[in-house]
Amino acid sequence: MAKRITERQRLALKLEHLSDTEINEVLDYISIMEAMRRAASLASAPIDDDLISMLAETPENLRARQAFEWESVRRRAERREAMSYHARV
Repeated sequence: MAKRITERQRLALKLEHLSDTEINEVLDYISIMEAMRRAASLASAPIDDDLISMLAETPENLRARQAFEWESVRRRAERREAMSYHARV
């Protein structure tokens, strides 16, 4: 009976076929996932002040955190692209 590959092995196989640019995009996506996980764990941590707790969970603050993460990833991608462009020139 043939062994089935795990999801991690399947991901590793797919990563081998990606270009450097695509690898950087995957890493940026992982950074977003990690930041969101950190934000979620901080949000679930007990907060003593009820007002701060309530404000932290408002849709506006959640959207602002998401926008901040996207913007930081965009800046990193632009810097990386500029560095690779200068390396080619």
